[in-house]
Amino acid sequence: MRNTWNPLLFTDSYKMSHFRQYPPGKQRVYSYFESRGSDPKFGFQETVFFGLQYLLDLIAGPFVTAERIDQAELFCRRHFGNDRNFNRPGWEHLLQAHDGRLPVRIKAVPEGTVVPTHNVLITVENTDPAAYWLTNWLETMLVQVWYPTTVATQSREMKKLLLRSLQETGDTAGIDFKLHDFGCRGVSSIETAALGAAAHLINFQGSDTLPALELLDEVYGEPCGCVSIPASEHSTITSWGEAHELDAMRNMLEQYPTGLVACVSDSFDIFRACSDFWGGALREQILHRDGTLVIRPDSGDPATVVCQVLDILGTRFPTTVNRQGYKVLDPHVRVIQGDGIDFASLGQILAAIQAHGWSSDNLAFGSGGGLLQKLNRDTLKFAFKCSSILVDGEERDVFKRPITDQGKKSKSGRFKLIRTTGPAGPTFATVKESELGDDVLEIVFENGRVVRRTTFAEIRRRAALTTI
Repeated sequence: MRNTWNPLLFTDSYKMSHFRQYPPGKQRVYSYFESRGSDPKFGFQETVFFGLQYLLDLIAGPFVTAERIDQAELFCRRHFGNDRNFNRPGWEHLLQAHDGRLPVRIKAVPEGTVVPTHNVLITVENTDPAAYWLTNWLETMLVQVWYPTTVATQSREMKKLLLRSLQETGDTAGIDFKLHDFGCRGVSSIETAALGAAAHLINFQGSDTLPALELLDEVYGEPCGCVSIPASEHSTITSWGEAHELDAMRNMLEQYPTGLVACVSDSFDIFRACSDFWGGALREQILHRDGTLVIRPDSGDPATVVCQVLDILGTRFPTTVNRQGYKVLDPHVRVIQGDGIDFASLGQILAAIQAHGWSSDNLAFGSGGGLLQKLNRDTLKFAFKCSSILVDGEERDVFKRPITDQGKKSKSGRFKLIRTTGPAGPTFATVKESELGDDVLEIVFENGRVVRRTTFAEIRRRAALTTI
């Protein structure tokens, strides 16, 4: 995020006018954040909460300065055409009474916690009665936690598909490297790339999205959250010319004589590349190499092409049948499908190779836009709503109940999240603050300071899959 931007403008325009709209006697506004379910095409039943600590760091410390107030007022005057919609007295109060820090209390479920949808994940309330307007002014920025939470959730659901396939056809030991992040170029910004890739790495350990390394180090104390390997792209292969594609492939083996190396192989004819080049002219070099060549098809219908590639390689390289009865290629050669991978296609490909008698040990996946970009706030129907307000010392429940859409009915009152037991075992439930049960929500931000931090190692432990 550009450090020259004015954070007093990190909200929706209409929220600038809301300080005039609350009822007389207002003292405290209390709001919460939840997933109201899932887009039916995904059908996710739970969320992996992640990314709030990054956002809290952006609002911590002296948030309000005289210079920022002046600049924001100027922009709002131009934007609205008048001075009535900029709350200069409110901002100046924060500057004078709180040294520019934000007088709010934010509670949240620990990051990495897997929580069923329809449960409270965050609560926000002002701690200074004069800052009643601040709670929902922060909505715009805090709700952006929807993105890393949704990526972390989908990535974990994809891990479930992979783990189930490995349990049925192969060895689960390699699960953490079965889904590699290829999404850096396919997202809307470097900030998006860093957040999305970090979210994916809760569940896996492979990524080519370098911005995640810096974010994880600075925000979550993780010095190296992922690994990668040398790999070709079409430019490095096609620059040799079609007549010298074999030479380009041989060069990959010579430049990287040991370890893992990946080579895109569909620049011209993926089937010839597998049968005549990798499985022909270069076969002995591959089999005597100290490491594994990973062949990457990159076009065509993924489920069809992957099966054809495996079948060809199975005729060119030694193949065994594992204890589950599925074929496994010689360990010197594997395949990675990095084109067209999303939640739906991943399941289709795994089903196809299993039907063809191949173990999923033979195959890894790379996902870009399908992992980090083909998502939105409605994938898990995230919403931030006011549920309680203190007026003249009286606590009032607040809610919405649209007659046209019962799915948008909001909760009312003040909440806590408690551990409970459901039909499938331990789970969570959202209850009123006055009810029995220890609150899982923790105070993470209070009066301009991040008061509780978590590490990436802790997040990974909380989100770890124990059953599928």
